[in-house]
This record gives sequence, C-alpha cells and structure tokens, in this order.
Amino acid sequence: MFRRREPVPFAFLAEADRFRSNITPPPRRRVPFGEMAGHWLLGLTIVAGLVGALVVGMPALSTPSGAPAQQSQASHGQPTGGR
Repeated sequence: MFRRREPVPFAFLAEADRFRSNITPPPRRRVPFGEMAGHWLLGLTIVAGLVGALVVGMPALSTPSGAPAQQSQASHGQPTGGR
C-alpha cells in the first residue's frame, strides 16, 4: 500500500518535494480596458480578413456544375476570322 522511496544520492533532490518558498510572486499586472479592447479588435480584424478572403475566393475555386464545358472555336477546327 505504501511504497518506500528509493535512496537518492543527493540530499537536496530528496528534500525538494518538501521545500516551500516563503517568497510570494508579485501580483499579476492588470491589463487596461483599452489595451484589452485593442487586442480583441486586432484579432477580430484578422479573423474577418481571413473569412472575407475565403468568401471572395470561393467562386474562383469552384467549377460550374450546371454549365457544359466550354471549348474554344479553334479546337473544333472552325476558322477564327483571321486572314
């Protein structure tokens, strides 16, 4: 049920789990509202730009499914109206 710890050659490693610091870290800096709003606005602008680029680019990436494939007149052997 209880396991014994293996002997460690360095005493400080064996005592490291029992060590507690009496020094408290400094309090976290509060981010002002304007800075936080700026971060949100920048992130929203980037996301909106990516979505906009996707929306604008989708028609160019899709192939028309209802229309037959168009071929040029030159592929049919018809004259193109040149000399």
